[in-house]
Amino acid sequence: MDHKEKLAAVRAEMKKQNLDGFLVPHADEYQSEYLPACAERLEWLTGFTGSTGNAVILMDKAMTVTGGIYDIQMRAEVDKTLYEVLVPEKKRLMPAMGEWLANNAPEGAVIGFDPRLWTRNQIAKIAEQTTDKKIGFMPVDVNPLDVIWTDRPAPPMGVVELFPDEIAGKTSLEKRTALAKKLMEEKIASVVITQSDSICWLLNVRGSDIPFNPLVLSNLILHADGGVDWYVDAGKITDEVEATLGADVRIKNPDQFEQDLKSLTGAVMIDPTRSSMVAETILRENNVEIVEGKDPCVVPKSIKTPEEQLAIKQVHIRDGIAVSRFLRWIDCTDFKRFAHSEMDLADKLEEFRKCDPTYREPSFDTISGWASNGAIIHYHAKPETNKRITGDNLYLVDSGGQYEYGTTDITRTVVIGDVTDEQKDRFTRVLKGHIAVASKVMEDTTTGDDLDKLARSALKEAGLDYAHGTGHGVGCMLAVHEEAPYISPGVTDEYYKPGMLLSNEPGYYIENGYGIRHENLILCQESEGGKLAWETVTLVPFDLRGVNWEMMEDHEIEWLKTYHTTVFEVLKPFLASDELDWLHGACFSYFKGEHKEGHFEPNPVGNLPE
Repeated sequence: MDHKEKLAAVRAEMKKQNLDGFLVPHADEYQSEYLPACAERLEWLTGFTGSTGNAVILMDKAMTVTGGIYDIQMRAEVDKTLYEVLVPEKKRLMPAMGEWLANNAPEGAVIGFDPRLWTRNQIAKIAEQTTDKKIGFMPVDVNPLDVIWTDRPAPPMGVVELFPDEIAGKTSLEKRTALAKKLMEEKIASVVITQSDSICWLLNVRGSDIPFNPLVLSNLILHADGGVDWYVDAGKITDEVEATLGADVRIKNPDQFEQDLKSLTGAVMIDPTRSSMVAETILRENNVEIVEGKDPCVVPKSIKTPEEQLAIKQVHIRDGIAVSRFLRWIDCTDFKRFAHSEMDLADKLEEFRKCDPTYREPSFDTISGWASNGAIIHYHAKPETNKRITGDNLYLVDSGGQYEYGTTDITRTVVIGDVTDEQKDRFTRVLKGHIAVASKVMEDTTTGDDLDKLARSALKEAGLDYAHGTGHGVGCMLAVHEEAPYISPGVTDEYYKPGMLLSNEPGYYIENGYGIRHENLILCQESEGGKLAWETVTLVPFDLRGVNWEMMEDHEIEWLKTYHTTVFEVLKPFLASDELDWLHGACFSYFKGEHKEGHFEPNPVGNLPE
């Protein structure tokens, strides 16, 4: 079926269920960002391949909605003769859906939704906008898309593996005991946990159920005595994993989860923002006392232990070697004589990462964007969009790796050929924003909104901006987008703590022109006088050919010198002489004066693990 036929088939199934409309999220039962193939309902129906978006289907019209990062991509991928495409300001996907329904659905319409794929808070935000139209929202037992998607892939069956306690810094038992103690103190008998990265963090396990994310799709109930009921297919569990977890972690069939919810006693905590409506509905229908609260794994997971921090730094040495070798290869390639495309460059970067024996897979689809494709914020090169690298412009490469003991995420904007004065201006303004965040000494009340304003300041002086947040949390061999206090507008009630790992990635984009983004990962550390500061752990030079030095202030130039000195000294022991010559030039050729050897102690985080 093509997209028009699929839409007609969904409407026919909606009619059978007496629905006037149906909500289609980009989500699975675990509220994952990246989905297994069997849960890619939105892509199957509309053709949209991004990780943030939803759709609303009515009998006579339909819409899709996404955030600013996927604006260009959604407009390119979705048939606008079938769907109206919305891109609301800021993060207002749910209210935008409600507003659209209020303007387009008939009064008293019945809108169906799959309660396994939505949280209560999400549905509430949509419903808030429709009260004047008396629109009703009805959970369905059978998803209309699942009825007509006859060749739907099977659920994933990735084998579970242990994540070493010596890297995690705490055993699963220690983590479970600490959380159980808090439950006891708050007189809570059990907590329902449905987020995959929370479960993997709590049990010190990793999986392969989702591309790029070493996660196990499952549900879990933690009890106040420290015992756990883990609802996961037993075929994923090896004897070693089961023995290591011990008798207190009871492995149960996933089909038993909903039945066990009915028999829970005492107060049960559930997160209405992060868990689907199904669990909460079952608890309420069975008169179980509910305590609403945040998934208790979110905050401790975001604060990396000293052992995790060491592993993260070592992983970034490995990744720095690979990405620096890739950038050197670009510099040594004559793109006028040899035809190379965006996909070729993505493959070449992957080739360099694969040279490391601890490398597992990318942490997300590499964004390899030449010229105008670099302006598509979450662009993924495909045969039909794959540009050849030719002429003069900017190449944006945003990539990351899952290594045995850590996760990386880095963006570099590379000058190929000549750069225009405008491009240098924008490149420099974005870099100034990056440096402002990286060098900020913070109070313990500094917020994501405060840092985001710093990141945008140089751009806004020229009336410019970008349509995404500045930073997100990153896991330790977990999800590359992990929950932590974001560096983003409107984040005013969450605060940073030592050990939190975030991205720092301001950008600038001209549709049909070029894209610029400078991204490193930064680790929050204690500083003098009770302050907090960021330690940049990414170790790859910026392309200084894009800088307008007249726009740079002395302290910004000093930060760049210090950063590039660190990159050079840390990577130096692991590079061949010709690679080292290139790195020296990339780090120091554009500064006044010569680099002085020994400014930093080589490899300050210790030897790389075997």
